Amino acid sequence: MARPRSPLLSVDAIVTAALALVDETGDFSFPKVARRLGVSQSALYNHIANREHIVELMRGRVFATPAPVDCENLPWEEALRALVRTYRDCMVAHPRLVPLLITQTVQDLGVIGIYEDMAVVLERAGLARQAVVPAISAIDYLALGSALDLTGPEVVWAPPEGRFPALSRAIAGLGSVEERAEAAFAFGLDVLVAGVREQVLRTIH
Repeated sequence: MARPRSPLLSVDAIVTAALALVDETGDFSFPKVARRLGVSQSALYNHIANREHIVELMRGRVFATPAPVDCENLPWEEALRALVRTYRDCMVAHPRLVPLLITQTVQDLGVIGIYEDMAVVLERAGLARQAVVPAISAIDYLALGSALDLTGPEVVWAPPEGRFPALSRAIAGLGSVEERAEAAFAFGLDVLVAGVREQVLRTIH
C-alpha cells in the first residue's frame, strides 16, 4: 500500500498561513499555524526558529515590493512624501500586523533599506544628524498609526447630542474608515514635511 503523501511544508507556506491568521484574528500561534497547514507543530520547527522569526518574516513579506523612489534625484520633499506614502501603503492590506511589528527589533534587510532611504533623504534635506532618528520615529508613528486606523470602528467618537459642539461639527459627515484614514494620513504627511522644513531652517539660521 502506498504511503500517504505528507503536506508540503516550507518557510513560505508557514509565513502565508501565519499572515492569514493575523489578517483574520490579529494574532497567530504555532498550534494554529500547524492546524491550518495540516502538519504537526513540531514540523514547523524544522523551518522556523520561534515566534519572533515568523513576525520578522511577515515584516519582510509585507515590505517585499515597495514602489521605487528616486531618493537621490527627486527634490527632498517629493522624495520624502513618496517614501512615507510607499511605506504606509505596504501595510494597508495587513493593518492587523502592525501591533506585532512594533514589539520587536527590525532585522529584515529590505525594511532596513527603506529606513536607510529615509535617512538619506532627511540628511539631504539638511536635517541635523541628531534629528534624523526622531524624524524617522515620527514617520513610523504616522505610517503605522495610519495603517492601524483601518482596523478601527466606523464610528470613533460618539459625543452626546448637544454637548461637545466643536467636536460634533468636526465629525459631521465623516466618510468611511478608509476615507477617514486617508484624510488623516494626508494631513499628517503635510505636517511632517512642514516640520522637517522648519527644523532645517532653524539649523541654517
